[in-house]
Amino acid sequence: MKLGVFTVLFQNKPFDETLDIVKSYGLEAVELGTGNYPGSAHCNPDELLSDTQKLIAFTKALEERGLIISALSCHGNPLHPQKEVARRFHETWRKTVLLAEKLGVECINVFSGCPGDSDNSLHPNWVTCAWPPDYLEVLNWQWDTKLVPYWKEEVAYAAQHKVRKIAFEMHPGFMVYNPETLLKLRNLVGPEIGANFDPSHLVWQGIDPVEAVKVLGKENAIFHVHAKDTYLDKSNIKVNGVLDTKPYHQVAERSWTFRSVGYGLSEAVWKNIISVLRVVGYDYVLSIEHEDCLASSQEGFSKAVSCLKDCLFREPAGEMWWA
Repeated sequence: MKLGVFTVLFQNKPFDETLDIVKSYGLEAVELGTGNYPGSAHCNPDELLSDTQKLIAFTKALEERGLIISALSCHGNPLHPQKEVARRFHETWRKTVLLAEKLGVECINVFSGCPGDSDNSLHPNWVTCAWPPDYLEVLNWQWDTKLVPYWKEEVAYAAQHKVRKIAFEMHPGFMVYNPETLLKLRNLVGPEIGANFDPSHLVWQGIDPVEAVKVLGKENAIFHVHAKDTYLDKSNIKVNGVLDTKPYHQVAERSWTFRSVGYGLSEAVWKNIISVLRVVGYDYVLSIEHEDCLASSQEGFSKAVSCLKDCLFREPAGEMWWA
């Protein structure tokens, strides 16, 4: 496996300086935002698609440092009920596909999106319960008329441009938020749909990341992996459960909080996650994502690198000489 980083945490630094930092920590890969929620500070499709010299300089900067691009990321909501908002998300996704083709990048990380409850909605509507029956009517309508048709068309478009892996980050608030919904969409659309496996969004839902890897890995549905952690405040959970809409900075009152790797799950659990990834055949990149309000970007990144370097297997498994 290789260790990498989602460079949005260094978005205020120039591209070359960011790559130098990544290299100085001994990392081998970068995940680059191309717009939508991650922004495009280090990888702007409009510039790179329109200027061959900029594209050449961009790829040379990576090659000189021996770094690969693990994925391009344009997480957004192309199913947003406001058509103009959806159009902007969609156009960034399509430009990212074209850029991935130019760069020879096979994997793009996205969100599934979430529509409203009708064509007249103004805001997304994420259904979380089966009763009253109105909710299931909304959910079926969202899947049948919005989610599945959209991604069937986009899988075909991506395939035309040699993008074979569309990696959905399972995130509450969107239609694909757990292994069950990911595999449901994959079965309805095609094997080009897989996971950008981020344990931090699963843990606070009560999902065991090791068991989730087993289920997804059995279907060869893990395309990319994020290394990000979540701390569970058991006292607050005992009172209010895990659904929490309080702002992220209210750490003391929240049921869960995103943390740097090793500050939510134990190192032992991270070793189990990495081990089961190897068991299911994942031998690609762990991409560090920093979203920890208790640590600076630099320190949170540094702590994550230190923890994961001790956990990661770098060499192929040896022969079982003892058996």
